[in-house]
Amino acid sequence: MIVMENISYKRIVAMVDEGLGIVELVEEHPCPNGSQWVIYQYRRTSPLVISAWREGNKHHFILKIGRSRLNLVPSISAAGIEEVYIKGENVHVHYVGLAGGGVGIELRKGAENVIDTVILEKGGGSKLGRGIVITPKMEKLIVGIDDTDTKEKGATWVLAHEIGKYIESKGFGYYMDHTIVQLYPGNPNKTQNCVSVALTFAVYPKYKYKVKEVIRDFIKERSLSDKTAMALYYGITPSKSMKIFTNKAKEKMVSIEEAIGVAEKNNIEVVKIFDREEGIIGAVAALGLAEHHDIAAKLPEDME
Repeated sequence: MIVMENISYKRIVAMVDEGLGIVELVEEHPCPNGSQWVIYQYRRTSPLVISAWREGNKHHFILKIGRSRLNLVPSISAAGIEEVYIKGENVHVHYVGLAGGGVGIELRKGAENVIDTVILEKGGGSKLGRGIVITPKMEKLIVGIDDTDTKEKGATWVLAHEIGKYIESKGFGYYMDHTIVQLYPGNPNKTQNCVSVALTFAVYPKYKYKVKEVIRDFIKERSLSDKTAMALYYGITPSKSMKIFTNKAKEKMVSIEEAIGVAEKNNIEVVKIFDREEGIIGAVAALGLAEHHDIAAKLPEDME
């Protein structure tokens, strides 16, 4: 019991797209490198899991909203998620697991952003564990940023990171990710390395539009360039057309008109920080690979 009291998931966040009927659940596992076993078992066992992956100790699950009773088998299908539903302003996730696979429900109780846990059956040993974790309903916002530096000074990735930390410090939500996206190296207009940055946030619904204003003002105050732009995408997963545009912007020059066309097609809000438009291309291009860090970093010749 002493061990149980001193081990807890660090943070659990549920970002919801009710229109598509999906939730992105992000859990920070208590162990330093997370548990690939959890990813493997949940994906194998739960029909509600559309996709799942791990980044360090963070588990990402794209889940369908709904219910699916699980057939648990030791070792083979030992743990999973059997129900996800929205009640008021909260997300309820119903976990089930055999033996150690059921103990994790209790370990989620002390995680940051968890409102409550309900233990339906206490796991451990050879017993079945079943319970519900309740978190606030949040929404996902991806912000693309480009052209904040000059040839003399500045770095867009640093300013972007400062923005992420600032938004979280204000209590608007959580700074979830920072992705540097390599764009076409042959661009004659580049500052130097030709990259843009995507920031991912989990935001509380009441702040979703306030965050845009705060980021805009932060950039306006700190940017060293008059070409700066940002692009905002509210959604769980960037679309195929967004990814295609990003890959195209890696391989060759693209136009501002193309970037605006992609933005309009995907309900992306484009914001010119100053009067010039050059930064729009990189800002929109940053969004498509925001969740694909390895591909985002690659040069065109290394793309498969």
